[in-house]
Amino acid sequence: MRAITNLVRNDEELSLIRKSGEIAAKALKKILGNTHSGVLLSDLDSIGEKEILKEGGYPSFKTVPGYDFTTCLAVNEQVVHAIPRKIPLKTGDILSVDIGAIYKGWYSDLAWSVIVDEQDYSGEDKKAKQKFLRAGKDAMWNGVKQAFVGNHIGDIGNAMQKVVEGSGYNVVKSLVGHGVGRSYHEEPEVPGFGKPGTGMMLLKNMTIAVESIYTSGSGDIYQEEDGWTIVTADGSWGGMFEMTVIVKEKPEIITDWRKV
Repeated sequence: MRAITNLVRNDEELSLIRKSGEIAAKALKKILGNTHSGVLLSDLDSIGEKEILKEGGYPSFKTVPGYDFTTCLAVNEQVVHAIPRKIPLKTGDILSVDIGAIYKGWYSDLAWSVIVDEQDYSGEDKKAKQKFLRAGKDAMWNGVKQAFVGNHIGDIGNAMQKVVEGSGYNVVKSLVGHGVGRSYHEEPEVPGFGKPGTGMMLLKNMTIAVESIYTSGSGDIYQEEDGWTIVTADGSWGGMFEMTVIVKEKPEIITDWRKV
């Protein structure tokens, strides 16, 4: 177990991880701007990689042993770690984009879920899909708000769990958020569920990835034969929202793709 004090970043380190977050956010924004029916998942992955490299970073997922892609692109019943294959998106698909960057040795991580061609989609399940994604997004932001000095990991998880379960969905409890810094997954684990006041106390300048990972069904999952892709056991929708945050008196979000 690493000393808790080693999870606290100094000013120079925070400057580098902020830049890493900005690079990842720009790449996610570029991918979402090119998301439409007919586009291949593999093409979106290439777009994300080019943007990260253009900005002076490197795709962090490519440092995972055996994984050769910049993104994980999950569609519909897929939840996380889905390989961006040469498969076209369709109008009405739920797409979850998970991406990370490295900048001068410092990692960042974020994810966002959307309905493909939402404005043009007129399926009977459109409102249900919108409600589903709104719940995950609200849950993630509620968790982020709890990432302040003196609070606990359990406060973050509880804030997310309340929104997800209160909306009629289920948290995937075997997949969690995490610390992020010198590697893509560090201590502490940051579950999307928990009890207030429990878990590690948050210290100023810790850097964590707050993730809402959930399904419209039971929350049970399994791994496909490719050894990566996690899907819902009951075929229900999967969703994912994630931001990298610096713990402060007021949380500092460093991967908000809407503001880059």
